[in-house]
Amino acid sequence: MANEAVMVQQFEENLQQVKLSNGTSISALTILKMSDANYGAASSADGDIFNGILTTEKVAGDDTTEGSVWKKGLFDLKNGAGTLTTGDNVKISGANLIAIADDDVVEHGSQAFGVVQQDAAASEVVLVRIG
Repeated sequence: MANEAVMVQQFEENLQQVKLSNGTSISALTILKMSDANYGAASSADGDIFNGILTTEKVAGDDTTEGSVWKKGLFDLKNGAGTLTTGDNVKISGANLIAIADDDVVEHGSQAFGVVQQDAAASEVVLVRIG
């Protein structure tokens, strides 16, 4: 996986457990999407619902079916497209990518998961407060 998150600051002990598929490999620091009731899978597309950032690598077939995720903190994340301005809400826009959460998303869904802490152009890494 590419463009993994980089933790800048953890606000508090906020690790939560999510279920993971035994047959799937997921790199540490991957942005997870919600795939079912408390199940996490690697983010992959615009509109995925945020389910945390995986703390450690998940190896396929290792009989591990749970993993810890961060749901609060400051993280450097990759802006997938468009310009981000300090204070913008963001959503998942692809595999470990973020984009501005447009008004419709913010008003009618749970896709927004963080706030940009600095301006960023497309394809730049930007500091985001999640949680």
